[in-house]
Amino acid sequence: MLAYSSDYSLLEPILRKHGLVWGDPRLRPASLDHAMWFHREPRADDWILYRQASPSAQNGRGLGHGLMFSQDGTLMASVAQEGMVRVKE
Repeated sequence: MLAYSSDYSLLEPILRKHGLVWGDPRLRPASLDHAMWFHREPRADDWILYRQASPSAQNGRGLGHGLMFSQDGTLMASVAQEGMVRVKE
């Protein structure tokens, strides 16, 4: 469950750096790759903070990075995803 939810919104910071939003009907996004590292045994039925950022995004591509923390602040997992965002003319 945690792996599925990690992929659901990780392109969001990349879209923002390109000045795009999910509601744009011209948007053609794609995930190019996705990796996840589990540092502690996660509990998907508990509170999880998912912090996301994009350290690099330009020319229709970007890197999304996420960290998942438990309620007590323990790092549970790290996520990285390269995405492509195109706008249909």
